[in-house]
Amino acid sequence: MTTRVSELANGLKVATRSMPHATTLSVGIWVNAGARDEGDHEQGIAHMLEHMAFKGTKRRDAQAIATEVENVGGFMNAHTSREETAYYLRLLPEHIDLGVDILADILTESTLPELEIERERGVIIQEIGQSLDTPDDLVFDLFSAACYDGHTLGRPILGTVDSVSAFGQQDLEAFLRRYYGAGQMLVCAAGSIDHDDLVQRIDARLGHIGNATSAVRRAAPWAGGGGRKLVKRDLEQSHIVFGLPAKIDTMAERFSLMALSTLYGGGMSSRLFQQVREKRGLCYSIFSFSSLHSDGGSFSVYAGTSANQVDEMLAVCADELASVADGVHADEVARAKAQIRANLLMSRESVSGCGDSLARQIMLFGRPQSDVELLAAIDKIDGQKIAAMAASLIGGGLPVMACVGPSLAVMSNEGLAARLAP
Repeated sequence: MTTRVSELANGLKVATRSMPHATTLSVGIWVNAGARDEGDHEQGIAHMLEHMAFKGTKRRDAQAIATEVENVGGFMNAHTSREETAYYLRLLPEHIDLGVDILADILTESTLPELEIERERGVIIQEIGQSLDTPDDLVFDLFSAACYDGHTLGRPILGTVDSVSAFGQQDLEAFLRRYYGAGQMLVCAAGSIDHDDLVQRIDARLGHIGNATSAVRRAAPWAGGGGRKLVKRDLEQSHIVFGLPAKIDTMAERFSLMALSTLYGGGMSSRLFQQVREKRGLCYSIFSFSSLHSDGGSFSVYAGTSANQVDEMLAVCADELASVADGVHADEVARAKAQIRANLLMSRESVSGCGDSLARQIMLFGRPQSDVELLAAIDKIDGQKIAAMAASLIGGGLPVMACVGPSLAVMSNEGLAARLAP
């Protein structure tokens, strides 16, 4: 497996990961712009622009874009996160010319027709409604708002009904000009791909585009007082997320955090699953997760439980994290390392997985990382580093909390912090 990165004269980066045994390829364009880059009047515009990219160009209408890709058996999709927007296709190698042409067309020649804007506006408003009706979706948006109260990083990616209802063609064009520039974009491909050939094709189609007009990103401070967002709903369960700030500066810290999440709440053998679900029967679903951004992040736990058991569940979660900070068993460390190593190697069997991980490495860390480098970092994980990571999280600030459920009687942030304290 060979990874290469080139940079065109205009600053556009092209990265490939050639997979010798692959018979397909994934190719996409990642833009370093997402929900956190929106202005106050633009909430949800990054997501709406992602939808609109497939709604017509100077050479193709919406149906033609979809039909041309599916005529050759291809698959096309996109996503918007808080820090990026990505457009990607999976194709057979002989159709790479079509893939590059479609991607270049939708990103440089989109007409953003008013009729399609109105249609897609309705679709997105329905999507917002669906999210609001789904408590285990809503609680994550509330958690982000609690973490970064008043900052764009805490806003819902979909926006609000009011904000989406106000967008027009000029607003979309302005956001596109502001962020969709060569220096903000990364072309990434994995699978049966020739790097030099792709660079030539991309240069021919995108080598002329200029830089973004203004791509300044405002730092996101963690909610210093311990953010808290609770919403009362007539539900059977309370859906709850709590988390702590995580500042990860090195690869060693990144893998220590990954190992911590794995042994603490990452699977059926994890402490949370065994203690909260198996031994006490307090919930059906519980897991821990980390969310890393370009300038910070968080380590968090999600669970769904009955309202009268929320505090007991939170207490057990806190006790277990405090216990990890006191030390972990060798067998736990070995099991976590085995899971991380297996997940890494298994992901290499998917061209889409390889392309996505390559893009994220470059977008988040500035460069690709080889499997040899990653496996060496996994080997260096040890119990002391995992315990130190848990202790640094606990000591990093007050926990933040969000809950959607039938009762607002939930343990205070200060109470949870006290339970976490050594």
